[in-house]
Amino acid sequence: MSFDLERPCILTCALSGVVADRRQCPAIPYTPEEYAAEARRAFEAGASIVHIHARRPDGIPSYEVEDYRAIHAAVTAECPVIINFSTGAVDIPVEKKTAPITTLRPAIGALNMGSMNYAKYHPGRKEFVFEFVFANPFHEIIEILRAMREAGTRPEMECFDLGHVGNTLPLLDMGLLEPPLDYSLILGVLGGAPPTTRALMAMADSLPEGAEWQVIGIGRDQWRLAAAAIGLGGNVRVGLEDNFYLPGGEMARSNGDLVEQAARMVREQGRDVATVEECRRRLALKNR
Repeated sequence: MSFDLERPCILTCALSGVVADRRQCPAIPYTPEEYAAEARRAFEAGASIVHIHARRPDGIPSYEVEDYRAIHAAVTAECPVIINFSTGAVDIPVEKKTAPITTLRPAIGALNMGSMNYAKYHPGRKEFVFEFVFANPFHEIIEILRAMREAGTRPEMECFDLGHVGNTLPLLDMGLLEPPLDYSLILGVLGGAPPTTRALMAMADSLPEGAEWQVIGIGRDQWRLAAAAIGLGGNVRVGLEDNFYLPGGEMARSNGDLVEQAARMVREQGRDVATVEECRRRLALKNR
């Protein structure tokens, strides 16, 4: 685990996921222009990277290259933030997952590192709100990694549990992953690691020496986990994909509100917030 408190903290903002919509949070962007405005708010608050799941202008999640292209063009015209495309999807062919990467060549591409149950449970109703199997077999991971390498895109390895960290080791041995390694440790999804500091420590301790890593806390546990990651020398992701609420319980008016809170927490612990230039250098990014 990297434990360097002198190193600036890289902030990533996940602008919009695929599960929630404006019925849950009015600030979720739908159109390319809204993505661009949210990206600027996040960048101005301190984010170096924005993580993007595409949507159509009517808000329906999209996996089409043209929707990614429109959002990519709008964001890059608005501010110099680094773009990270998702490749996570259920029941979508791997060729469609990789098409935005190979066509648009973002600097970073998110890559899920293992299969899992993925669910949300409602204690009051004693039932699951939703549940499905999130399948990410090794042969698909390898295909996506090869597409990223060809595109010059840095893989961001999304690990929902300790076993997903272990899944990266044979890929390193095969030469499919090369330093600098970039891990996301995701806690709080039912089916994966619980949102506890102990779970975060176990996952961070298992990372290869010198790897970059960030925490992704789901829901309002995000803030406790972000504080722990900052104190351990890690990086932090926030954004409306992961959590709508500020620590006091009020709903964020934009992604910028969440990034502003994270940046404040970084500075209160005596660390600096990384610039885009610092982030590009540390991750050895090739693409715009």
